[in-house]
Amino acid sequence: MNKLILFLTLLLSSGYVRGQEKQLDRLKIKEDFEEILADLSSRYIYLQDKSVDLECIKAYYGNQIQYIKTEEETVLFFEYLLDEFYDSHLILNTNRKSSYRLYSPIYATFQGNKAVVTNIWQTQIESPEQHIIDAEIIKMNGVDFGKAIAEFPTHCSDKKSPKVKEWIANKILAGRYNQPRILTLKLTDNHVIELDLDKVKYKTSPGLLTTERKNEVGIIRINNSLGNNNLITAFDKALDSLMDTRAIILDLRNTVDGGNSYVARGIMSRFISESQPYQKHLEKEQYGDNPDVERIWIEYVSPRAKQYKKPVVVLVGRWTGSMGEGLAIGFEGMKRAEIVGSEMERLAGEMNGFSFKHQKFGYRLSTAKLFHVNGTAREIYVPKNYVKQTAGKDDEVLEKAFKLIN
Repeated sequence: MNKLILFLTLLLSSGYVRGQEKQLDRLKIKEDFEEILADLSSRYIYLQDKSVDLECIKAYYGNQIQYIKTEEETVLFFEYLLDEFYDSHLILNTNRKSSYRLYSPIYATFQGNKAVVTNIWQTQIESPEQHIIDAEIIKMNGVDFGKAIAEFPTHCSDKKSPKVKEWIANKILAGRYNQPRILTLKLTDNHVIELDLDKVKYKTSPGLLTTERKNEVGIIRINNSLGNNNLITAFDKALDSLMDTRAIILDLRNTVDGGNSYVARGIMSRFISESQPYQKHLEKEQYGDNPDVERIWIEYVSPRAKQYKKPVVVLVGRWTGSMGEGLAIGFEGMKRAEIVGSEMERLAGEMNGFSFKHQKFGYRLSTAKLFHVNGTAREIYVPKNYVKQTAGKDDEVLEKAFKLIN
């Protein structure tokens, strides 16, 4: 009997300890939750520009902590919290199978209450479907698209706001890693088709960049490598081989993951003969209980190596992201290139990394705003040589570039 009592006592004790461990884990999550809220409140430079109710976030997500049971649910908890700010630059530096991807091979905007395909990632898709441009998105995985937006796992941002609605729509198109992405589309001729985004075949782009000569014009395509410092050496070699061309086209339509300013300055420095301003920064400093004070400065590029002095055209699109966007406004700000294309990825601001006290992963916040030297915010910049995509197979942006050169 004594052995039975001892066994039951140990069993109950171990259950109590496990319960305490879970409770302790939730206390750690609560501490990290309070930490990320403090950083968002004090360091996120776009906070005042967002229609987000911080009190709602504190109340709703604070209440959800008690229901978190697994490490994956912990990751999703913080992921959804950042999604409340409908800002694709605000991300965790980790993900799980049920996390949302960062982008999709198609982009949608709203015409009234209808979500419509306005762009496809033509430069990276093998044999893109021409006829889906302007198609209405009816369903995602059999769920009415409007209902999918309403059920998107955010609770404190206004889903009726056009900006929020468009951001969520494209997040849904990006989809979760562990779920299918089957769209029901109504084409412009009223035919209804299904499109499986996971069966889209992408072009392979070996190397950091690719080069081509066409009609005595050099074309340099950056293969999503603006974050690789070795790109500068590769770019120098490519440009040196094209010095005899009558113009250069720099294709930035596959820079979806962004990069760093070291690489960007290394590229721009080959096209100027004297130091030039290319980007304006704005951040706020605040110490103790003292007021916020704005700090604004202009960043310059200095010339380097042999200069390419002939015309330059830069190509951009919905998959030109972050430092790719910085390169575009930089070239235009220096009056060194014509920019051709559409809206870019609209990744706002200059990023800094932050760490949790307890979690093994961290997060990134925009801590400074970035501007074209003419004062236009980088995330709202639209090229003067605007190209509205109307086809899937013809490269209308490249065609426009050649017209400008000729």
